[in-house]
Amino acid sequence: LIKLEAIKIDNSPAAPLFTLIVGPSIEGKQIGKTKKDLGERGKLRLEFWTKLLNFAKEKTKLHASISPRQYSWVGTSAGVRGVAYNYVLRQHDSVVEVYIDLGADQDSRNLEIYHSFFRNKDEIEDVFGEDLIWEPLENRRACRISFKITIGGWKDQDRWDNMFESMVSKMIKMEKAFKPFVKKIKN
Repeated sequence: LIKLEAIKIDNSPAAPLFTLIVGPSIEGKQIGKTKKDLGERGKLRLEFWTKLLNFAKEKTKLHASISPRQYSWVGTSAGVRGVAYNYVLRQHDSVVEVYIDLGADQDSRNLEIYHSFFRNKDEIEDVFGEDLIWEPLENRRACRISFKITIGGWKDQDRWDNMFESMVSKMIKMEKAFKPFVKKIKN
């Protein structure tokens, strides 16, 4: 809210004087900045996913039917309901993962699938070629098995090409390592 007054000094012509009565609050300014940041982050992630998925199509058909989005992850089914192969993108790193989530009220089934994989941990990691991060995510409905890639994230545009190569090669290895065990899951 602005108050407008006319002022005159000595013989000068009248001039407007604007006085700020109420302006944006600190909280309002912060909300505006957050919205702007979310918009920029979403645009960068959409650009990243578009390029990654185009690169991936040259190497594997796994995510060929996926459309890029502005969110922090993209994924596709592993061929069994509730089990997905996901790419995850953060500010300065990324992740490839097997994500197990059959939905609400399926916690015990999610854990059952997770443990069927975990029983074969050594064989899976041998095929993958590196140690994985095994997270049953107790007290949450989903479970996750992942590999963190520290080359860069959505903020590191100068490293994206290296990230594409690493993420796709790790995803191909992940699918190869899990595929025999995914086939054994009964819905």
